[in-house]
Amino acid sequence: MDRLPESVQGTGTAEGGAGGALDRRAELSEFLRTRRARLKPEDVGLPDYGRHRRVPGLRREELAQLAGVSVAYYTRLEQGNGRNVSAEVLDAIARALRLTDAEHAHLVHLAKPKAHRKKPSARTQQVRGALRQLLDGMDGIPAYVVGRRSDVLAWNRMAAALFGDWAELPPQERNWARMVFLLPEYRDLFVEWDAKASDIVAFLRMEAGCHPNDPRLSALVGELSVKSEEFRRLWATHDVKEKSHGVKRLHHPLVGELTLSFETFRLPDDAEQSLITYHAEPGSPSAQALRLLASWGTDAHRLRQEAGEL
Repeated sequence: MDRLPESVQGTGTAEGGAGGALDRRAELSEFLRTRRARLKPEDVGLPDYGRHRRVPGLRREELAQLAGVSVAYYTRLEQGNGRNVSAEVLDAIARALRLTDAEHAHLVHLAKPKAHRKKPSARTQQVRGALRQLLDGMDGIPAYVVGRRSDVLAWNRMAAALFGDWAELPPQERNWARMVFLLPEYRDLFVEWDAKASDIVAFLRMEAGCHPNDPRLSALVGELSVKSEEFRRLWATHDVKEKSHGVKRLHHPLVGELTLSFETFRLPDDAEQSLITYHAEPGSPSAQALRLLASWGTDAHRLRQEAGEL
């Protein structure tokens, strides 16, 4: 068996067992180290005298200088000891590292975990009936609800026509990370598969910072780390990202290539659920392709199966 990344060792099995917790100190240490490694002196206005650097990026003393803290203080933090660090120091380090808003939030989650933060419930997340009705009423718009760990919780017939009928998958396999990394048809579906895979891992890493004691998330990371070399490589980058909006290019086996915009709407009464919608520019070939899929409805999945695509 391949060796797991250090921060997920002992967190789960290839069979997706219960798993333990992610190592928050190791996560904090590696996150800071990888953020520091991506910066060069010239990126932050420091002189580079051409001295040989044994490791890429800024040295610890350079980062400490930029943040206005002692080298010893920053070194302790990068070693995973964030117990007594203040919010002001974290803000200074975030500015010095040029962190995005998502990265800044992730740093705070790792360095100062809330004592009252509870382990996510093991119960299956439920989607409100009214929200399911909304999904069904979004005619011509592929839409679905995603929950913790990128689990797909509910979807409409257009989402099934576009992405495949998730009802045929066991509930535990209706998960974007598992589908993207373990199902070959999703490599063919997403034109920029590498970008989709990177996004999924960044979402999971962000969630791991918020819920390091979630055994099901740890088990998922452990399973994918064993089964997918690409997942292991992306997990080791420690990149984080929030779900938002953008454009995806898909290559559908029945209607060809589509360019679709997606939007993410976090539910006001449950921050762990989000509604994701896809739409095409009016009058575009992609809009015509979506109308064609809508006319086939759930038969689109059957036609893909008959064509040998699934």
